[in-house]
Amino acid sequence: MTLLRGADRAAFATAFGVRLREHGVAAGQTAVEDFVRALAVCAPDTRSRLYWTARTTLVRRHGELAPFDAVFRAVFDDAELDLGERGQDGDRLPPADGDVHRPGGAAAPGGGVGGHRGLPWATLPRLTVAADGEPGAVAVPQRLPSALAGLPDAPFAALDAAEMALLGAWLRAALPNWPTRRTRRQVADPAGHRVAVRPTIARARRTGWEAITLVRTRPARRPRRVVLLCDVSRSMQPQATAYLHLMRALATGADAEAFAFATRLTRLTSVLAHRSPEEAVARATAQVTDRFGGTRIAASLRALLASHHADSTRGAVVVIASDGWDADPPAELAAALARLRRRAHRVVWLNPRAGAPDYVPSVASMAAALPYCDDLLPAATFRSLADAIAAIARHR
Repeated sequence: MTLLRGADRAAFATAFGVRLREHGVAAGQTAVEDFVRALAVCAPDTRSRLYWTARTTLVRRHGELAPFDAVFRAVFDDAELDLGERGQDGDRLPPADGDVHRPGGAAAPGGGVGGHRGLPWATLPRLTVAADGEPGAVAVPQRLPSALAGLPDAPFAALDAAEMALLGAWLRAALPNWPTRRTRRQVADPAGHRVAVRPTIARARRTGWEAITLVRTRPARRPRRVVLLCDVSRSMQPQATAYLHLMRALATGADAEAFAFATRLTRLTSVLAHRSPEEAVARATAQVTDRFGGTRIAASLRALLASHHADSTRGAVVVIASDGWDADPPAELAAALARLRRRAHRVVWLNPRAGAPDYVPSVASMAAALPYCDDLLPAATFRSLADAIAAIARHR
């Protein structure tokens, strides 16, 4: 006998996913579809089986377990659930069909460790020791995420070199299609609004000079130029290596111009184009001689606008990654950003402190820069960097 006999599985899964999203669980359409397919394969004949089917398909993050359990209790309030170490009110999870309990975690015939054949394949039983030292019941541990799954939300200061390189490759793969701009060149398009006279007449030579087929064109589009300026001063030391990986991802994936600045401006586009991420970061680190020193944002922007690389900012998306601390007067920073804003298509400021709930741009230089920035985005983790790039790419 199934719990959902006579019910529409798709309607039930959709309604359950809506309630989960209302309580903070990111159960999207893909997860709901997986839940429907799992219900078709694994009939929910017990609440234990229904709980694990829903949890393995709808929950993707460790922090979503508590709201998921709360919603499941609210929907099936007469169920007795054992949530392991997270269990509340002393509830117990009834074993699914085929589960065999063996004291001490002994292997059951035909089952896994501890004989829990009804548990998800990624869940391994774990022994708990009672107060008197005797082996207790077999508890169900939480499924641990992979090494990569836990790194995008980790602070930059907590990552070592290997993890930073791994997430640098992940960041490069996460780059979406960059915004494009319209050019003066025309390309053939049957849905275009403009009729190309010369190709139309050339085709009319084959039909007795009757223009039977009209050749239509539209303006060609090409990726918009990107200019990235990253702060590598002492206040940005925890984020410096991560921002170098961001610069390399944009330099190789979006053909961007990359600059680093502390007390002076250094161009890193050529060195970051190296095939090896480790070698690229090492060369960039060696080339930036004023790393972890003071900060002069206004002077660095003036140096960029006075160099022959100033043309790269014309019509480009300029991304400035800095916490806003500047030794130059705020008026000079405002004047430099005003000149840059007149040249650029968009000016985006990435601030690692902007993700804090109580963040207020109270620093004088940051307050002076805000009127000339189109977006102020947080950039304290790799996930926030990828979200910032996706937010920039949505402005086409």
